[in-house]
Amino acid sequence: MKNKIGFWGYPHPQTIKRIKQQYPDAQWFDLDFDFSDKVPDFNILPESYCKIIKQIINNSIYFRDDLIKIVAPIGKDKCDSGWFAAQLLKDMGFDVEETIFETFEYRKPLKISTSNMPLYDKITTITANIVKDTDIIDTKYTQCKAKFGFWGVPPNDLEVLKLFPDETHVYGWTRCVEAGVPADIELEMYAEPEVPTVFYAQAFCSKTQLAKYLANKYNGLYIDIDDYATNSVKAKIEAFLRLR
Repeated sequence: MKNKIGFWGYPHPQTIKRIKQQYPDAQWFDLDFDFSDKVPDFNILPESYCKIIKQIINNSIYFRDDLIKIVAPIGKDKCDSGWFAAQLLKDMGFDVEETIFETFEYRKPLKISTSNMPLYDKITTITANIVKDTDIIDTKYTQCKAKFGFWGVPPNDLEVLKLFPDETHVYGWTRCVEAGVPADIELEMYAEPEVPTVFYAQAFCSKTQLAKYLANKYNGLYIDIDDYATNSVKAKIEAFLRLR
């Protein structure tokens, strides 16, 4: 029985609200999550390609019988690869509803990105809140002064976030998501010069362009990871945090 709404990125809030009303009992299912322990690679995309987009395609195919429909951000709030993925899935016969959420007028106050929660919890909470009714949740977050920064999207290897101290602020696209403006390029490029920051992007993602440029501009550490972080990458991050 189909009981899931598949999605990726940050679908338009009005689209989320409408589909929730239409399918009140459906489970929202993040298609870019890593289920590679049970989901095979169906070899639809090139071997050297963004791991997140490959997972969207592979998860959609694997969980096809569970999916009522797929809600697919395709604008500047996601990326061209998200747009292409939506076209491929439509061509395969999936019910795909495309959304574009490029407004800059929905900015919400930052509470999580600048809190003293563990970085892993910050980023997983921000992404989980995309499809939650966060406006009715009055959670108190303790703010802290940033000792370090993490810039970028939620990594495929979320465990790498546990290398960072709790006093790590979130920047980049993930910060934009908390603010409710995933296409706000000015906010996405924001960083604080005095805060030592790791600039992360998924390998083969166009955001590597931003990450490398900003790392050079702010004397930070540029990191790109394809699948899971190697010991070498972890050592680089740990050395950066220790020496800075």
